[in-house]
Amino acid sequence: MAKTTLNLFLLLSLLAIALWCAQVNALGRKVGGRTEIEDVKTNKEIQQLGKYCVEEYNSGLKQKKQGTGKLLSFSEVVKAEKQVVNGIKYYLRISASTAGGEANTFDAVVVVKPWAKSKELLSFAPATPSK
Repeated sequence: MAKTTLNLFLLLSLLAIALWCAQVNALGRKVGGRTEIEDVKTNKEIQQLGKYCVEEYNSGLKQKKQGTGKLLSFSEVVKAEKQVVNGIKYYLRISASTAGGEANTFDAVVVVKPWAKSKELLSFAPATPSK
């Protein structure tokens, strides 16, 4: 009986360890967590996503005909992270300027589903200070 209990304990312990390890990828990050994208300034795909976000923001302003928002001109993505969800969710820090040349930084979240050939801008707002 003691041997059976010990074997069951060992089996359950190994199962628990295996499940925990399955949640961590080779870089030590949890699956589904955000990862920083390196070399964003030279990454054409990320820069195109940033431009898309600004174009979508401008399109929304034109449709709403809001007098308070100013149309923006895309400059560059200065920081980016990605997260695998139902697609790939990108968290972008975008530099853009108004027609008067006033430069500002914005945070945008966009989801890309390559298999469906779709992109959706989830949020676009003035950047909050970095921690």
